[in-house]
Amino acid sequence: MTTSDYKFDDSEEMIASLEQAITRDLQQTLARQSWATLLLSGGSTPVPLYRKLSSAELDWAKVSVALVDERWLDPDQEASNERLLRENLLIARAAQASLVGMKTDAASPFDGESECNKRYAALPSPYSICILGMGPDGHTASLFPGAQGLDAALASSHYCAAIHAVRSAVTGNNIDRMTMTPWSILQSRKLILLITGSDKWEVYQRACESGTTAELPVSIFIHQNRVPLDVYWAP
Repeated sequence: MTTSDYKFDDSEEMIASLEQAITRDLQQTLARQSWATLLLSGGSTPVPLYRKLSSAELDWAKVSVALVDERWLDPDQEASNERLLRENLLIARAAQASLVGMKTDAASPFDGESECNKRYAALPSPYSICILGMGPDGHTASLFPGAQGLDAALASSHYCAAIHAVRSAVTGNNIDRMTMTPWSILQSRKLILLITGSDKWEVYQRACESGTTAELPVSIFIHQNRVPLDVYWAP
């Protein structure tokens, strides 16, 4: 599969183009089948996209939304990705969509793996679109370099995997995570990598050239040949 790069002059132009592309793709999906599944990442970069998508003219009642990864926090906590989606996407028209969260009542993500895998096994697949982000350390989803659980997640054929990341400026204090595995992310029909800033473009270029998954986990999606990857970038 080919990787397509889409570079824009500013974030507003990028978000507008991406919102149109996602809406069109989901409309086409729902025209040929009765469901669509949208996998979404947290972080500040996609928030304007989610706000625009919330008003998209789609039959949202037929759309399942699920998280690519999550901090092991209750959904009412400020850093929760589930909270981010509820406040920025599941409003307006998109309020009719269903949301599958990752956080369970378990004390740790490792204790919550089984329940999380049950939830994700019930999601309609193949997934329509998966939106990924990337950190300056080359992580995507919660596949952090050097993390406890990374090797198991990379090799897993389960949907979700627990991660205990190495504390850094990127992770902050929230180092216990749940993530979709590469195997499950690659059950998508399309991957979108959404990044901004010259520093992340340089990391992306390094990942394109090196392909060292343990050091730059995003590489696994750049160098796979199963699912089309569209990369959207703005300064």
